[in-house]
Amino acid sequence: RLFDVGGQRSERKKWIHCFEDVTAIIFCVALSGYDQVLHEDETTNRMHESLKLFDSICNNKWFTDTSIILFLNKKDIFEEKIKKSPLAICFPEYTGPNAFTEAVAYIQAQYESKNKSPNKEIYTHITCATDTNNIQFVFDAVTDVIIA
Repeated sequence: RLFDVGGQRSERKKWIHCFEDVTAIIFCVALSGYDQVLHEDETTNRMHESLKLFDSICNNKWFTDTSIILFLNKKDIFEEKIKKSPLAICFPEYTGPNAFTEAVAYIQAQYESKNKSPNKEIYTHITCATDTNNIQFVFDAVTDVIIA
């Protein structure tokens, strides 16, 4: 079974403890949101909020040994956006180039560094949901993780 749960703040407390025995969690991040704020709180950066949520799920007592499949999505939009809007908007400490490969690697490291459990695997995929070949490859990889 697959569940899609709301990501808005008001939705989270309703579902987090309902998934104690899941095989894997798929966590989706819009790479393109690094320079945007939340609709419900215009003082909070979307990626900062996403990182906070990822940290709370990744290190939640219900998911100690649950693998996480991390989708860094909207790579196509991010690839164009990063040329015009620096990553330092979201991560002031970032001093690397505003180039796709380096910026994605930095964002990926930010998410993966939240994992405090040596038993937890994080499988990261850089995705574009509108690219059917990319999504088929990722779907096959996800199926392997879930069935394994």
